[in-house]
Amino acid sequence: MTAPRRFAEVDVFTAVPYRGNTLAVVVDGDGLSMDQMQRFANWTNFSETTFLLPPTRPDVDYRVRIFTPTTELPFAGHPTIGSCHAWLANGGVPFDADHIVQECGVGLVRIRRTEAGQLAFAAPTPRSRSV
Repeated sequence: MTAPRRFAEVDVFTAVPYRGNTLAVVVDGDGLSMDQMQRFANWTNFSETTFLLPPTRPDVDYRVRIFTPTTELPFAGHPTIGSCHAWLANGGVPFDADHIVQECGVGLVRIRRTEAGQLAFAAPTPRSRSV
């Protein structure tokens, strides 16, 4: 990477430290190449690492790219929740207080914020794979 990037280590699906599914979230991924993202994800060696980016559409709160140590994914569950948590914790303000719209490789994912502050979403329709 050309310059250090701030990232958060997020413990997803738990309120107890070190009991959840770990995720690295690069808070400002703007300007990084795909190769730089992939190298960073390989360096963290977590099952997934995400990069928060500006959205490409005006009706979306933020965009995320999801990488494993070896490849990019169009969607994954705990990175969706963990990235949303990190975006909010780092000053992200959604257009709608109750719903956050995340853009990712499969399209748009609507994330609901409960009164208790928990995050939930309905998984997007899977893409069919050609064989």
